[in-house]
Amino acid sequence: MYVERMGFTGCKTAPQPDLALQSRPWIHSDAKVDSARYLAAADRIAAGRFDLFALQDAELGSPPHWNRDPKTGIEAPLSFGKLLDYRNPRCVGDIKYLWELNRHHHIVTLAQAYALSGDPRYGRNIMQHLESWTDACPYRMGPNWSSALEVGIRLINWSAAWQFLGGVSSPLFRNNSGAHFRRRWLDAVFRHAEFICGHFSLYSSANNHLLGEAAALFIAAQTWPNWPQMNNWLAQAKDILEREILLQNSADGVNREQAVSYQRFGLDLLLLPLLAGRANGTRFSAAFESRIEAMIEYLASIMDAGGNVPMIGDADDGFAVKLAASGDFCCYRSLLATGAVLFKRADFKAKAGMLDDKTRWLFGAGADTAFQELVADGERIPIRQAFLEGGYYILGCDFESAKEIRLVVDAGPLGYQTIAAHGHADALSFTLSVGGIEFLIDPGTYAYHTQSVWRDYFRGTGAHNTLRIDGMNQSQSGGNFMWVRKANAGCSLWASSAECDLFEGWHDGYTHLRDPVMHWRRIVFDKFARRVFIADRLQMSGTHEVELFFHSSELCRINPVADGYSLTLNDRSLFLRLPQIPSAASQVYTGSVDPIFGWVSRRFDSKGPAPTIVWKARLTGNSVLRSEIVC
Repeated sequence: MYVERMGFTGCKTAPQPDLALQSRPWIHSDAKVDSARYLAAADRIAAGRFDLFALQDAELGSPPHWNRDPKTGIEAPLSFGKLLDYRNPRCVGDIKYLWELNRHHHIVTLAQAYALSGDPRYGRNIMQHLESWTDACPYRMGPNWSSALEVGIRLINWSAAWQFLGGVSSPLFRNNSGAHFRRRWLDAVFRHAEFICGHFSLYSSANNHLLGEAAALFIAAQTWPNWPQMNNWLAQAKDILEREILLQNSADGVNREQAVSYQRFGLDLLLLPLLAGRANGTRFSAAFESRIEAMIEYLASIMDAGGNVPMIGDADDGFAVKLAASGDFCCYRSLLATGAVLFKRADFKAKAGMLDDKTRWLFGAGADTAFQELVADGERIPIRQAFLEGGYYILGCDFESAKEIRLVVDAGPLGYQTIAAHGHADALSFTLSVGGIEFLIDPGTYAYHTQSVWRDYFRGTGAHNTLRIDGMNQSQSGGNFMWVRKANAGCSLWASSAECDLFEGWHDGYTHLRDPVMHWRRIVFDKFARRVFIADRLQMSGTHEVELFFHSSELCRINPVADGYSLTLNDRSLFLRLPQIPSAASQVYTGSVDPIFGWVSRRFDSKGPAPTIVWKARLTGNSVLRSEIVC
């Protein structure tokens, strides 16, 4: 690190690029899209207005201040990036906001507008932003050189923008100033690739970080084959991608982060290199492609008839590249549409429902025809209800219809590797939707670097539809991205028939207590009666405080009725019958801060009230708690 800080490693100056070496684009400017949306989005950026997480339509300037946190206004120092304490909010502010701006998603939007309109004004905006960024963020210095993943995502977005502009022969580069700008940009590209090679995440962040870094290096080598070093970097990146896709994703398609949002993020980091490689004659293995297909199939299986996907595990709204300008864009349906075209899967098409702009940009003018030619009449995703390795189980009936009932039950590991960074203490929790309408939900994540009490709540046991003992989490946190004691969980019985679905699982998260407690949960769904029976069995000797949680959608109305509560949303109502224990009490919390209950987070750094039913009793010895949901 010292010799690097002193400038003794890497090339002194970026080598001269060989501009005669060109690549084939994997982004297609001939996509059939509504150009007005993209021009309007680019005009907002040119006017200095940005959307960043909870900051919507924020006036940040054009170009913005690259080393300033847009949320707090704190300017990060231009010290050596790898030694900068980016977790210290007094030093850098909220690093997520600073990094999000510097991922340069907006450069792609400006480039799309240039490709669609030919208006040189958008090209000049790009030149202005990138030249100011290069001046403000010298190589290896400051917050934008502190994370190889952030360097990598920026590089992926530069690749997309480069292609929209027309590549090395873009009209933007024709005159002297354009040629000078092209050389500066290419120098920065080389520096980004070189930095990634020297800082692969090999330890605690050897998860989606490593995947993103390798994806970026692979894409860079395919987009800019202008230096001899790119050949070696391409091979190195491909080896990492081939290895990590199998390590980080189980054979049944579940990402081992145990976080659905990171499954979606990881899929982009795998799909984009696959398409870039195909365009340039670099093929990945059959195992690589097969694992991508399985990952998409898992998402299709947990998505309900309304397109809702449970917010299991951490989510930070991270994207590799943002290609769609539509306000109604659904990133999960988009992955299904991409999977439909890529793997010729009519069942994926049926689940996606329609073709989206992101898929159009990835496959070009022929995307609509390829999508339409997939015969989807009568096709339904063959619901894979049991993901034994990933640990998720789907109970329900009438899938993909207005009568659908879908429960997704979690009996998987806490997270990936030793620290399980993005997992939540949610063993044996479940979500429930009826007719594509969410009733019982996973409340999401909220934020990473906010007050610790909120980070602890949203990833804690009390924020999930499961059972808690003595007010403690099933697993013990050791920091914002670390668990030091992890509950083991598993499924002991699974069966599905025309009459019912049956799940029985366990976890040992409370066996460390002085009086150990073992939790078993049995869920039976009666398909004819449309009823869910839940039996929570506690194996213990002493006395403990026991809580059951039922987190409902923010749109639900909760009313007390005999033995429980009714949950009403639109014209549908469910009845929840709680365990009938004489000493028990229940209460509905909505937006409560003392205690913290009754919240949902649909977007990073944004939260709102949502009703939560909390049942509580003090129990002694072995106990069985019986709940029932009538759908």
